[in-house]
Amino acid sequence: MRDDERVVALTFDDGPSANTRRLLDVLAARGVRATFFLQGEHVAADPDAVRAVHAAGHALANHTWSHPHLPELPAAEVDDELARAADAVRDATGVVTTLFRPPFGDLDDDVVAAVARHGEAVVLWDVDPADWEAGAPAGRTVERVLAEVRPGSVVLMHDWQDSTVDAVPAVVDGLVADGYRFVTVPELLGERVAPGRVFSHGRTVG
Repeated sequence: MRDDERVVALTFDDGPSANTRRLLDVLAARGVRATFFLQGEHVAADPDAVRAVHAAGHALANHTWSHPHLPELPAAEVDDELARAADAVRDATGVVTTLFRPPFGDLDDDVVAAVARHGEAVVLWDVDPADWEAGAPAGRTVERVLAEVRPGSVVLMHDWQDSTVDAVPAVVDGLVADGYRFVTVPELLGERVAPGRVFSHGRTVG
């Protein structure tokens, strides 16, 4: 995709959650496909939710098994976090993940090397409305996303937060009104995806 093309990728971290099915209904009502960076232990706890995400046409990606600060872990534990999460997604859906997002955005060279060993690319973000903060209001999430999105943006959100799901209709409607269309991260990055590459805002940064 061209760097100036008015496309945006909505991403949701840490799921599946108790809100995932409600989010799927919201996205389906507006014909939007998103990318879900899934936490392995939550996938194992609710594989039916992940199958519903996959069946709805959304992209599935790896967000570790238990959401640790990866640079603080020994290499073997980093590998285990990546492998267990990928295995959980594959067991639930048959999908082999090729994209990875580190919890908290924490990366160092050793983590990137581990991601490469597992055949995945790193996807960060350029729009963070801080919807993860306790008590984050839906209106603030909407305002921040609409103010910060630019062509090719990757938006970070979390569907375990009730207010985030409440915000999504206005986020989508506002971006559509501003001429944007929605793509998954695999669609945004296309053939540039390769093990160990690092992306932010749809562009290679490492």
